[in-house]
Amino acid sequence: MSETNTARAGIGETAENEVVDLCRDLIRIDTSNYGDHSGPGERAAAEYIAEKLAEVGLEPKIIESHKGRASTVARIEGEDPSKPALLIHGHTDVVPANAADWTHDPFSGEIADGCVWGRGAVDMKDMDAMTLAVVRDRMRSGRKPPRDIVLAFLADEEAGGTYGARHLVDHHRDLFDGVTEAIGEVGGFSFTVNENLRLYLVETAEKGMHWMRLTVDGTAGHGSMTNTDNAITELCEAVGRLGRHQWPVRVTKTVRSFLDELSDALGTPLDPEDMEATLAKLGGIAKMIGATLRNSAAPTMLGAGYKVNVIPGQATAHVDGRFLPGFEDEFLADLDRILGPRVKREDVHGDKALETSFDGSLVDAMQIALKAEDPIARAVPYMLSGGTDAKSFDDLGIRCFGFAPLKLPPELDFAGMFHGVDERVPVDGLKFGARVLDRFIDHS
Repeated sequence: MSETNTARAGIGETAENEVVDLCRDLIRIDTSNYGDHSGPGERAAAEYIAEKLAEVGLEPKIIESHKGRASTVARIEGEDPSKPALLIHGHTDVVPANAADWTHDPFSGEIADGCVWGRGAVDMKDMDAMTLAVVRDRMRSGRKPPRDIVLAFLADEEAGGTYGARHLVDHHRDLFDGVTEAIGEVGGFSFTVNENLRLYLVETAEKGMHWMRLTVDGTAGHGSMTNTDNAITELCEAVGRLGRHQWPVRVTKTVRSFLDELSDALGTPLDPEDMEATLAKLGGIAKMIGATLRNSAAPTMLGAGYKVNVIPGQATAHVDGRFLPGFEDEFLADLDRILGPRVKREDVHGDKALETSFDGSLVDAMQIALKAEDPIARAVPYMLSGGTDAKSFDDLGIRCFGFAPLKLPPELDFAGMFHGVDERVPVDGLKFGARVLDRFIDHS
C-alpha cells in the first residue's frame, strides 16, 4: 500500500468509527412527524447536528419555520469556490412508530444482529450520520472538498417538506447560492445479482404526488329509514373502484434504462408488460420497482357519521395518489373517470414528478467511489415510487440524485424497512456508506 493510500485508510477509519454512534444518537432523538405539529418536533435534532458541525469549525444556522420545526444548514468552503456548489441533504423527521410492535424499542438505537435498530435507521438518519461523520473527519484533517458543499438537515420531509425544504427554498434561497447538483435519500443501495455483480440503484427520477381528500354529500336521515342518497354508500363504491383499478403500464425513460441494465446483468430479457414475470426476478426490490411502472392511487383513510342510527349527510376519504413523470394529466383524467361525478376531489398536498438523465461528472464520481469500495459494483438508474425533498430543490434549478450509499446483505428486505416495523441498518453498511461518501466527495 502506498503512503497516500495508507494515510487515506487511516482517515477513513475515523469516520467509520464515529458513524455508528452518530446514527444511534440521532435515532434516540424522537422526531416523529404526525403532520399536524403534534409531535416533539425536530429542534433537538437540529441543535445536536449544529453542535457536531460547530465542534469542527463550521458555522451552522438553525432555521425554525414553526415552533419546534427546525432545520440546520452549513456551508463548507471548497478548494475552488468559483466552481458550482454541491448540496448534500437529508431529513431528520421520521414517521411515528408504536414500540409494542417492535422487537427493539424504535427510539433506542440498539445494536443487535449486526444492525442498528430504530425508527429512521434507513429513512434517513443513516445518511444524516454518514454525512456528519465524513464532514467531521474531513474538517478535522483539513481536507477541503473540490468545491463548496452545502449541508442541509431538514425538517418535515415525511409530511411533504412544507416546514423544511420548501420553507428554505421559498424564504432562504441565498443559502443555496451557486448550487447546481444535489444528492439525497433513497439511492445508492445495493441489489446483489450474483457473486460477480452487485447493482447499486441511484435515484434519477421520482413519482409526483396528489394526496387528496374525497367528499360525497348525501341526504342525512334516520338509520331505520330507506335512503337512496346515502353518502357513505356512494363514497365506498367509488373508493372500492379506485382501490381495485388496474392502472396501465407506462414505461418511462428511467424505468426503461433500469430494466435494460438489469436485463444485461441477468442475461435475460425483462418485459415490463409482463409484470408477474418481471417482478419475480427482482427479489426484495420488487415492491419498490413495481410501483414505478404505473400511476397509483391508494385509499388510506375513511371518515363519516357520528351515531349508529343516523345516516350522515357527508362522507370523506383520503387517497395517496402518485403519478409517473409525464403522466399527470392522464392520471387526473383517469382518476375523475373512476370516481364519477358525485365525488368531489381536492388536493391536500401535491407536488411534481422529477426525472433527470443518468450521466455527467457526478454520476462518474458515484461509479468511481462505489467501485473502489466494492469491486463488483455497478451503479444503475432507477425511479423512486415515493417523493423526497428533491422536489423543492428542483425549483432552484438543482439537478437532484438519490445517493445514500449502503452495501446490504441480500436477505435484508430493504424496501420493507421504509416506514415499516423493525427498521434497521447494518453496521457494516453504515461504515461502507461513510467510506463511499468520502470518496465521492473527493471526485465530485
